[in-house]
Amino acid sequence: MKSLVTQVAIIGAGPSGLLLGQLLARQGIETIIVERVSPEYVLGRIRAGILEQGFVDLVREAGVAQRMESEGEVHDGFEIAVDGQRTHIDLKRLTGGRTVLCYGQTEITRDLMEARSESQLVTYYESSAVELHGLQSEKPWVTFKCRGVSHRLDCDYIAGCDGFHGVSRQTIPASARKEYEKIYPFGWLGLLSETPPVSEELVYCKSERGFALASRRSRTRSRYYLQVPLTDKVEDWSDEAFWDELKRRLPADAAEQLVTGPSLEKSIAPLRSFVCEPMQYGKLFLVGDAAHIVPPTGAKGLNLAASDVAILFQLLKRAYRDGDVACVARYSEIALRRVWHAERFSWWMSSLLHDFDACQVNDMDSEIASRFTASELDYYLNHEEGQAVIANQYAGLPHESII
Repeated sequence: MKSLVTQVAIIGAGPSGLLLGQLLARQGIETIIVERVSPEYVLGRIRAGILEQGFVDLVREAGVAQRMESEGEVHDGFEIAVDGQRTHIDLKRLTGGRTVLCYGQTEITRDLMEARSESQLVTYYESSAVELHGLQSEKPWVTFKCRGVSHRLDCDYIAGCDGFHGVSRQTIPASARKEYEKIYPFGWLGLLSETPPVSEELVYCKSERGFALASRRSRTRSRYYLQVPLTDKVEDWSDEAFWDELKRRLPADAAEQLVTGPSLEKSIAPLRSFVCEPMQYGKLFLVGDAAHIVPPTGAKGLNLAASDVAILFQLLKRAYRDGDVACVARYSEIALRRVWHAERFSWWMSSLLHDFDACQVNDMDSEIASRFTASELDYYLNHEEGQAVIANQYAGLPHESII
């Protein structure tokens, strides 16, 4: 068995693991990343890329913002269309100047991978049999196999950035964690195409036929989504059927301008709200999807992971720089405050814009439920106070500073 030693072992080389590693490296804190799949597989995951200011600032602090700032598109707002009537949510005006940046998660991951490689920081890709040990001890360790060789990695702390299905959360004894979960009765069918976006900004659409989202990756590449039943399969939807249904759900003026083309990728993503408490167990810290999942409505997933990274980075920096080892025990308490804010916003926005069985969701007569929804839409879309609530949540709450 090959012996390795580092200060922080990071499980998972997605954007949260890579970002944490880069931030720690710039503070002189050693890391080794262990990843289950290949770099190509990681980069092949199609994900959204609406970045809050807090995420953008972290990428700058990590020293990998050059391409993001030259190629990313600043969005001052977005639209919500209800039965064809469009309402612009002016983020910049309603939040006192905050905006979001459109830059694909794949591109962020690529930038972070290249920066880690250029800095000659160690990452073990295509690792198997990953196990975490001694989490309640002073010196935990990780065992894994890579290219036929068994490894033991001794460390001070372990950051579990390995996603919902990863080993990190599952290593915490069931008796020591509580999990909250809500499965939504539909999914998002997404289509990626090499076509110009139908709008300069994102358009969230509520219609009698169901929810749709007109998103973008760049000025020449688009990503569109349709709400579909969980029973649907990707092969049920030809490109032609997708475009026809999207046109029915978009506002009429947008549908007329829609440019269609062959799909580069199609997939169906189920929607769930999930939180694991606590987010730490001894020397293990859960980060991002390992600890929580939010519906994609509201673009909180990647940004919430970045918030976890920001908190853990500050605590580890304080532990190593100032010798305040006790401060790391605050991670879960601080992170969960923001997690539940984002979970509630994503649930609320999903509930407002999607087609639900009213009895299942609200446990009340469907007619009265529809009246309540109409009242909410009227307040939040037609009154500036309501729009400001949406804008501040969408643009992202400020990252907490750990004093």
